[in-house]
Amino acid sequence: MLAVRLPENLDKQLNSLVKKTGHTKSYYVKQAIANFLEDYSDYCIALARIEENLPSIDLEDAKKNLGL
Repeated sequence: MLAVRLPENLDKQLNSLVKKTGHTKSYYVKQAIANFLEDYSDYCIALARIEENLPSIDLEDAKKNLGL
């Protein structure tokens, strides 16, 4: 269980979104946390690559390597 106190402006925005979509506050909080954790994980990976001084990969080369 997690209890979160939101600033009034965020609570109003969240309540408005809940009314418009029919999803619960919990749904949006879970989505926000999951997105943050995914982004933070990507950030940590990128930072580690920078610290290792690994060579960068050109976007076009990356696309070719991935078959895109």
